[in-house]
Amino acid sequence: MNVFNKTIELNDGRTIKIETGKLAKQADGSVTVTMGNTVLLATVCAAKDAVPGTDFMPLQVDYKEKFSAFGRFPGGFTRREGKPSDYEILTSRLVDRALRPLFPDDYHAEVYVNVTLFSADGEDMPDALAGLAASSALAVSDIPFNGPISEVRVGRVNGEFVINPTFSQIEKADIDIMVGATIDNIMMVEGEMSEVQESDMLEAIKVAHEAIKEHCKAQLELQEAVGKTVKREYCHEENDEELRAAVRAACYDKAYAVSVSGTGKQERIDSFDAIKEEFKAKYTEEELETKGPLIDRYYHDVEKEAMRRAILDEGKRLDGRKTNEIRPIWIETDCLPGPHGAAIFTRGETQSLSTVTLGTKSDEKIVDDVLVHGKDRFLLHYNFPPFSTGEAKSQRSVGRREIGHGNLAHRALKRMIPTDYPYVIRIISDILESNGSSSMATVCAGTLALRDAGVPMKKPVSGIAMGLISENKGTNYAILSDILGDEDHLGDMDFKVTGTKDGITATQMDIKVDGLSYEILEKALAQAKEGRLHILGKITEAQPEARPDLKPHAPRIETIIIGKEFIGAVIGPGGKIIQSIQEKTGTVISIDEVDNKGIVEIAATNKESIDAALRAIKQIVAVPEVGEVYEGKISSIMPYGAFVEFIPGKDGLLHISEIDWKRLETVEEAGLHEGDQITVKLVDIDPKTGKFKLSRRALMPKPEGYQERERPQRPPRTDGGGGGNRFDNRGRR
Repeated sequence: MNVFNKTIELNDGRTIKIETGKLAKQADGSVTVTMGNTVLLATVCAAKDAVPGTDFMPLQVDYKEKFSAFGRFPGGFTRREGKPSDYEILTSRLVDRALRPLFPDDYHAEVYVNVTLFSADGEDMPDALAGLAASSALAVSDIPFNGPISEVRVGRVNGEFVINPTFSQIEKADIDIMVGATIDNIMMVEGEMSEVQESDMLEAIKVAHEAIKEHCKAQLELQEAVGKTVKREYCHEENDEELRAAVRAACYDKAYAVSVSGTGKQERIDSFDAIKEEFKAKYTEEELETKGPLIDRYYHDVEKEAMRRAILDEGKRLDGRKTNEIRPIWIETDCLPGPHGAAIFTRGETQSLSTVTLGTKSDEKIVDDVLVHGKDRFLLHYNFPPFSTGEAKSQRSVGRREIGHGNLAHRALKRMIPTDYPYVIRIISDILESNGSSSMATVCAGTLALRDAGVPMKKPVSGIAMGLISENKGTNYAILSDILGDEDHLGDMDFKVTGTKDGITATQMDIKVDGLSYEILEKALAQAKEGRLHILGKITEAQPEARPDLKPHAPRIETIIIGKEFIGAVIGPGGKIIQSIQEKTGTVISIDEVDNKGIVEIAATNKESIDAALRAIKQIVAVPEVGEVYEGKISSIMPYGAFVEFIPGKDGLLHISEIDWKRLETVEEAGLHEGDQITVKLVDIDPKTGKFKLSRRALMPKPEGYQERERPQRPPRTDGGGGGNRFDNRGRR
């Protein structure tokens, strides 16, 4: 068994070891990556040939975590890992986005990358190692790949940048980004920040790239040691250069004319399609069986070149805008009566209808991943139905793209929700139209819907998607603000930035071209800030402030703090007392123990219900005080008086002489019966026994001329010291 390994030293003394030749040797490439007690296995397998007719890169990346890696059982009835969690899907997407652009353009064989977490210690974050593991597996295989790459997480903790911070460190970070790159170029950036400046984010990317260079060098050394510097030969495309030239000669000028016409999306699509169909009309159906797919591919290249040249040579974009111009924006808030908050945000041909639902603690999302488990109080779900782009197909279950776009918008907004806000919040963004950056429309519509719901955001957030058209390794380029779908597809960069007026809150960047300089990135960030602030102005113009109060049908929540010792009393045996309060008052009550205190949340749609529940709970946790007046219930009748439950679980004696100012022979004379509600005053607490003495007459006006009757003196008690006479309290032997 030939085992090869390389070690990477981190600045803080930790090491990363890459090893191959021991596990999963039948895969085309296989490595383990180890840091501390965290161990990942990455494998890659590629088909020998491409499926006929495939003209794209069929890459599938799957990141999976085993619960056994952290000594845990999976949840559910089967106690077995099931469908991937959102966290696993997001990690898979991060790796995919860095790898995909580096496969040769003409390589179309199916490639499957699997990265599995087999061991973890709960401190080191394994997703930061997944990109390194996947690229290393490709490096030691014979699969054609223009890498290597690596990915690292960068956190800024107490003003210092940390590479691959731990879980505990990242909780304190004001910058948390994942960066993917080759030795020479940045490929991918994604993360969240606490309103940082553009220069800070750029510095974090530079710090990440320096670390990635060391990772890539180690992979190249491992590749050479294994002997995989020469990759497999393949032929996945058959080309007809004469046909390629004919397509360009016949179609380029027409495509260029459409590119500078400034028409709308559908009209532009129809015009481009008409050019291609006109060229195809020259051929018979039999000829098109072989030439048709080639014409489609060559015409796509012509269309791409025409669009790019129009921007670089004339500064004209597909819809006629200038490079830094934002499409027209219209906004409508409070647009639906049912949700607790709603807004429509439309920018050009992209439209998001976002709604907000406010909930109680029982609505929290339970997170039960391998290393991350807890509860989430802020949720954002993004939906992208086919009709939003005019496609005639059914809507399937939520895909990876929807999870990724929703996560970006979630990260953009979550730090602007006050940490002490008592409500669970769910935003739903339904994309009704799409032509460029629906995730950024979600951020804008989400901000508006939150403010319409009365959520006191720290600051409003807006987002913008930037693009890039460049040539000659970035010596000639144009930065595009608020890109269209075609500009994303045919361009060299998709760079999304969200933030407040004071700084960036989230970002996502995919770069598809080599040689993008930090100077271009800096200019793109500056231009993005201008556009972001312009959009933010439109948002604050439409919704200057958050709604001052919740909508009438939104739940109201009151929070009170009780002593830890009262939690059980409020809940009651088997939840009997709290359930009774909820049923009687029409409220939803939750109790949490935090820092040796009980945090009680009471929710209802009206104040009267909340007040009733508050009174009931305060009675339970109240400490009886002499002189206080209580509403109680008669629990039992005795010849000498009545026992009254004046506080839940606490009974006091209402002596017959304290019921009324007049003399009573029986309790019933006063019209009192078991189960009656009665108002009483606590007049005394026996210091020895702790028994409570109650009075009703103390709350009644004293009758005019009333004289307290004298009570007979009790004879002195004597026992003679040696068995003398004893008397009871009535003077009887």
